[in-house]
Amino acid sequence: MERPRILIVGGGFAGLECARRLERKLAPSEAEISLVTPFSYQLYLPLLPHVAAGVLTPQSVAISLRRTLRRTHIVPGGAIGIDPRSKVAVVRKITDEVVAEKYDYLVLAPGSVTRTFDIPGLPDYARGMKTLAEATYIRDHVIAQLDLASASMDENERASRLQFVVVGGGYAGTETAACLQRLTTAAVKRYPRLDPDLIKWHLIDIAPKLMPELGDKLGQTAMEILRNRGVDVSLGVSVAEVGAETVKFTDGRTLPCRTLIWTAGVAASPLIGTLDAETVRGRLAVTAEMRVPQFEGVFALGDAAAVPDLAKGDGAVCPPTAQHSARQGKRLADNLVAALRNQPLQPYFHKDLGLVVDLGGKDAVSKPLGVELHGMPAQLVARGYHVMAMRTNSAKYRTSANWLLNATAGDDFVRTGFLARQPARLRDFEYTDAYLSRDQVREHAQALLAKG
Repeated sequence: MERPRILIVGGGFAGLECARRLERKLAPSEAEISLVTPFSYQLYLPLLPHVAAGVLTPQSVAISLRRTLRRTHIVPGGAIGIDPRSKVAVVRKITDEVVAEKYDYLVLAPGSVTRTFDIPGLPDYARGMKTLAEATYIRDHVIAQLDLASASMDENERASRLQFVVVGGGYAGTETAACLQRLTTAAVKRYPRLDPDLIKWHLIDIAPKLMPELGDKLGQTAMEILRNRGVDVSLGVSVAEVGAETVKFTDGRTLPCRTLIWTAGVAASPLIGTLDAETVRGRLAVTAEMRVPQFEGVFALGDAAAVPDLAKGDGAVCPPTAQHSARQGKRLADNLVAALRNQPLQPYFHKDLGLVVDLGGKDAVSKPLGVELHGMPAQLVARGYHVMAMRTNSAKYRTSANWLLNATAGDDFVRTGFLARQPARLRDFEYTDAYLSRDQVREHAQALLAKG
């Protein structure tokens, strides 16, 4: 008898945890497990700002899937469409070959992409902080601005190269601004022709508070830390227009600036749009067991799914965080095992264990289990949590060693030339224009199935 095929789309926190648990709980004879992902690693997203600042090497946050998974078949590509009627995922491999991956059970965990708005110039001049390539590019770009400003005699050019804007007052934006500001403060000491006072970092957000999830006290503490470092924090403000050398804010200010880092939230992967299914603010509507009600054998979780938050109730859905994604992956694996063994499925229920925000150096704010911390105690909690959350010993050791090296030997300011001559548009790094329409999905699925 042919084994049931479980196809997992996405190798992030949700997809990886689901695959790991399935391997432990299912015998090889019970199911065939496949994972569709364009990269051979799980990206540890919370530490991308440390990669951008050069505190961690890119390899430190790239958790090897082949070290983590033992018998899951990895398909090197990205799903560009789903045809649930034929039970087929249309996959574009990294060679651009398009293939059909059949399934009996489908786990949709494609994650999210950077959320953007209809702001003039934003698609062409904004940089994201969602992928490893983006973080590495931003580090090169920021150091290049210092190099070029130091070599220029034009005061206007210097001014535009030494102003940096980060949009988004959530965790990603706050940590990005904090870590990169520390980088430029340390780096400018190596540029005798540059006045440190000319370097200015701006953190802006349309919300009235910085990281409101932390509470008023810790959010205010984080803002004071940033402002004491010289970061200009503007709340209730957004971007009105972006140019090659200027950024205009909604409060009327126009800054000379060639670096806009956009971290203003996330949106579900465009893959979700290829299904004719109900959504909640762009995320797939699922039951508490993470089933997609319209389609047999289809489940969704993580950033791409609106999983009911039973701990909060009142129709709330789980926020798109790594903590929820990883735990949903485990629960969904248990439900798949139950489905295969004709047992009842269980709902996802999880109370948030707390929040950690690493602002670089000795600065951090954390709220583990509701306890408010700042300074070194918060930093120890934050970094301890990140190390424990990593799934391979090599990643734990490499990350810890990088932190120790940075704390004792200081920063390096090396520009590697990564994609130096390529555009840095969001769609290029996050492949948001790679997906098929619903009609195209059906056509491709039928054609590929006909080929056998």
